Amino acid sequence: MLSPRQELLLSKVVDGFSASGQPVGSKALAEDPAISCGPSTIRNELAVLEEHGLLAHPHTSAGRVPTDAGYRYYVDRILPSLPTAELTPRTVQPLALVHREIDAAMRTTSEALSQVTNLLAIVSAPPLQSTTIRHVEVLLLQPHVLMVVVITSTGGVAKRVFSFEEPVDSGLADWAASFLNEKLVGLGLGARMLHSRISDPGLQPTERAFVQRLSPAFTDLEQAAGDDLYVEGAGRLLAGCHWQDVSQLNALLELLERKRALLGVLKTALSTRGTYVRIGSENTDPALRSLALVGANYGLPQRNLGTVSVIGPTRMNYATTMRAVRETALRLSRFVEDVYEDA
Repeated sequence: MLSPRQELLLSKVVDGFSASGQPVGSKALAEDPAISCGPSTIRNELAVLEEHGLLAHPHTSAGRVPTDAGYRYYVDRILPSLPTAELTPRTVQPLALVHREIDAAMRTTSEALSQVTNLLAIVSAPPLQSTTIRHVEVLLLQPHVLMVVVITSTGGVAKRVFSFEEPVDSGLADWAASFLNEKLVGLGLGARMLHSRISDPGLQPTERAFVQRLSPAFTDLEQAAGDDLYVEGAGRLLAGCHWQDVSQLNALLELLERKRALLGVLKTALSTRGTYVRIGSENTDPALRSLALVGANYGLPQRNLGTVSVIGPTRMNYATTMRAVRETALRLSRFVEDVYEDA
């Protein structure tokens, strides 16, 4: 346990390094009006913090920088005691622009969060298994071309185009639309009975074959469920970090390209209450070992549906970032509650 003076000095080093990216020296700390002790006392306290593994000394004549353990102490012990006013970032208000379209909400949210934090922002959309089918359209575009449009309870829209060797009877297309709405509206995309509803044994052979031909419009949706990630600010992350290890940069870029792997990293936050923070070596994925991840889940009162996350250098402003992530997750929870209630 650190003394109040040591916690103050650790906090000042974290804040200073976050702002400048340069080691913080005892002279600069002595000039801070919030620190009442002299340079010699400051140097002694910094040495103690270094012995505890909370600060590092990159060069003999340089100042100190926080270690991963130092950031962890700062996040766990110092931030909770700071006045709320010190933690308030610019407000993230993307959701007033979009009221019912989940895709637009996710995209706008990730863009706004990245701008507020100046870091890489990632938002995972609710899995399609958690939604129901709201409406089905069967549209005859051309005599041989037909499109099936599926609208979900979260406002998502998916479409699938089918080509036929023979002209499609318009009456059959209209019947299919009525049949599919009657059988599937209100049914969850992950429900086991979805396939049995489509394969109604009471149908005529022509009708059964036609509906089976259209079934990929629904099965493809189910298979694709949970893959939606909205990523913004990669350029900010690449510009904001000092990449001395090119292999580390390549690993991060590959992780961003493999959405399923990235989704696996973020899923940890789904089972975590409060804000999820992993700093440097605490991250299990090698691509994130030199970075920090801050995340929070959003969803319904009894069910988490997705995550709001930020990735950046370990010298990020944790107070501002954690506050922004929490606030964004809360606003997104309110949004999806409205969508599900209206579904």
